[in-house]
Amino acid sequence: MTPEFVIEFAKQAIILTIYLSMPMLGLGLIAGLVVSVFQAVTQVQEMTLTFVPKIIAVFLGLLFAAPWMLDEMTSFTRRIIENIPLYIR
Repeated sequence: MTPEFVIEFAKQAIILTIYLSMPMLGLGLIAGLVVSVFQAVTQVQEMTLTFVPKIIAVFLGLLFAAPWMLDEMTSFTRRIIENIPLYIR
């Protein structure tokens, strides 16, 4: 294994991680913005009000995105396993 290969392999893994986490982070961000606007308008400053909607939004997003995420992770793992003979040269 060359250093270039290891760097490329790590880069692909990091890109996949970011690609899979972006929908959940986006939903959490949107839910946080909505709750912040609600808190600013009503002047209700309750700490649990910020966390519960974010958690619910992320879990709902995960529920709908889980098949896609699993497919992406499985195909990445399959490519790794299929290319093991190329890696050990």
